[in-house]
Amino acid sequence: MKDFNITKYRKLTYEEIQSRRPQQEQVLKTPPQPIAVVLDNIRSLYNVGAIFRTADGVHLEKLYLCGITGTPSRNEIRKTSLGAEEVVPWVYKKDTMQAIEELREKGYQIVVLEHTDASVDYRRAAYRFPLCLVVGHEFHGIQDKVVEAADLAIEIPMHGVKQSLNVSVAFGIAIYQIMSCREDK
Repeated sequence: MKDFNITKYRKLTYEEIQSRRPQQEQVLKTPPQPIAVVLDNIRSLYNVGAIFRTADGVHLEKLYLCGITGTPSRNEIRKTSLGAEEVVPWVYKKDTMQAIEELREKGYQIVVLEHTDASVDYRRAAYRFPLCLVVGHEFHGIQDKVVEAADLAIEIPMHGVKQSLNVSVAFGIAIYQIMSCREDK
C-alpha cells in the first residue's frame, strides 16, 4: 500500500479572509483589465448582480448595461453583488449597438458568447485585447444584429440535454478563461 502525503486543510475564518483582501483604494489604483462586458437585455436582476460580483473579481474595466437590463441601485442586484456595483464602473445604454459601436471605435474585439453557425469553443478562441464580451438574454440570447456585428463568437460545449448554462454562470466561466489567455501572454 502506498503511503500518501495527505495535506490537512483548515478553512479560513472570515477575519482571515478579510485580512488578505486588498483595500478598495488599492484596487482602484490598479489598472483594470482591458476588458469591457456588455449585458444585452438581461432580465434577471439577480443575474445582473452576480455578473457585477464576478466583474469585480476579475477587475474588469466597465460593464455596459443595455436594453431591459436592470441597473443599480436595486435590492435584487445588491443582494447578489454584495456591493460590487459600488466599485465596478458601469454605464447604461438603451441600445446595445450603441455600446458595441463605441467599443469597436476604441479598438475592442467584439466577442459574443452565443451559439452560432461558426462559434468556437471558448477554450480555443483567438482573443485579442482590448476585448468586449457580450452576454445576452436568458431565453432569447444576444440580439441578431449584435451577433452579426461580432468579430468572434464563442460557446461553452454542453454534454448534457440542456444546451446552455445560466447567463451569470456562463459569463463566469468565459471571463476567467479569457483572463487566463491574457495572463499567458
